[in-house]
Amino acid sequence: MSRVLPLAAFAITALLGGHVAQAQNLATEAKACRQLTDPARRLACYDALQLQAEPATAAPVATAAPLVPAAAAADPVAKFGQESVKAPAGAPPELKQIESRIRGKFHGWHAGSQLELENGQVWRIADGSEAVYELQDPKVVVHRGMLGAFYLEIEGVGFQMRVTRMR
Repeated sequence: MSRVLPLAAFAITALLGGHVAQAQNLATEAKACRQLTDPARRLACYDALQLQAEPATAAPVATAAPLVPAAAAADPVAKFGQESVKAPAGAPPELKQIESRIRGKFHGWHAGSQLELENGQVWRIADGSEAVYELQDPKVVVHRGMLGAFYLEIEGVGFQMRVTRMR
């Protein structure tokens, strides 16, 4: 990994066509991005780097298809818990919570259990909690917590558990 930065600086210098000062500035900014430990912040840092525009004679670059189907991208409930780092311009506002149900008999949970909701989402219990309950089609609310955490509340249960979205 220590050899990557000098090679990247050289490549950037070559691409900028001799604009050494700009290349050095870009290399410094890239190095600063590399120091970030949080993947989301690191990606945002790299995305914010200002590269010089390519000449008009360059071949067009193919872009990858989005990972989320167009219908799912438009539905805020479908992407709740799976937001991208940087929301595209014109995107609907983030939801604070969603409501759904667990279909059928619900017998409780333990650490690592996966709960499939009526809306098709699957949430995994991310804390060490466990409990035994006998509920039929209980209503659930998943809401945002601090620092990107999500919490699930089940109707008839007196507390909430931390969860992560699996699907």
